[in-house]
Amino acid sequence: MMQQYLRIKADHPDTLVFYRMGDFYELFFEDAEKAARLLDLTLTQRGASAGNPIKMAGVPHHAVEQYLAKLVKMGESVAICEQIGDPATSKGPVERKVVRVVTPGTLTDAALLSDKNDVYLLAMCTGHNKRGVAVNVGLAWLNLASGALRLAEIEPDQLGAALERIRPAEILTADGATDAMPAGAGTVKRVPAWHFDIASGTQRLCDQLDVAGLDGFGAHSLTSACGAAGALLLYAAATQGQQLRHVRSLKVENETEYIGLDPATRRNLELTETLRGTESPTLYSLL
Repeated sequence: MMQQYLRIKADHPDTLVFYRMGDFYELFFEDAEKAARLLDLTLTQRGASAGNPIKMAGVPHHAVEQYLAKLVKMGESVAICEQIGDPATSKGPVERKVVRVVTPGTLTDAALLSDKNDVYLLAMCTGHNKRGVAVNVGLAWLNLASGALRLAEIEPDQLGAALERIRPAEILTADGATDAMPAGAGTVKRVPAWHFDIASGTQRLCDQLDVAGLDGFGAHSLTSACGAAGALLLYAAATQGQQLRHVRSLKVENETEYIGLDPATRRNLELTETLRGTESPTLYSLL
């Protein structure tokens, strides 16, 4: 059984693995220690692997949503590994596989969602000129629960204000990217740089929307944003373990359509969050 677990864990090295065993989801080794610390669980030991005690911690399956909610609020991601084989016919360990990965920006379960704030997954891709100087930042963000997908391209110095306005729960950026993230921007996830390939991203976006081109959305010239969208769609589909069939619309945001407010002004006006960091009373909650 531990060999099966270790194979699954190797595919999700930076994610807590909830490994289904009967009526519990078990965590092992470093995952168990981390979960015990974050969730105030009892840490136990059983048997040994490579001469070291196997540390364990578990949560009951009927209460898993409350534990997931706590973890994603802390910025953690969790791979849910279920039994898919029949214990009655299995000659060895019951077959298991990861059926979904719960991350801060890819929440879809009603029990994990706030009824006051949308949860956004955002990807960012910096565009450079021939001299290697950053000329724009392409943004793509998705509310996975509703399927609302948006694109925009902004000046590099506007990144902080854009993130303050969108308030993504999770940000995807390329390995090796040097973009400075403002404090409190959200959980940052590094993914391979090839995920942001512009040609692949444009094609993936067309396939997702079932269109031949992006002219009808006004997105055909937003090359950096299309690269970001490709990475976003690839990541979101991987966490859900299936195609995103409900993502069928796209809106391109143009900064000329809005009145810009800098982060300090937005905070002081308490539009969506009070100065104490609570969700109410704010202008949005009162409306």
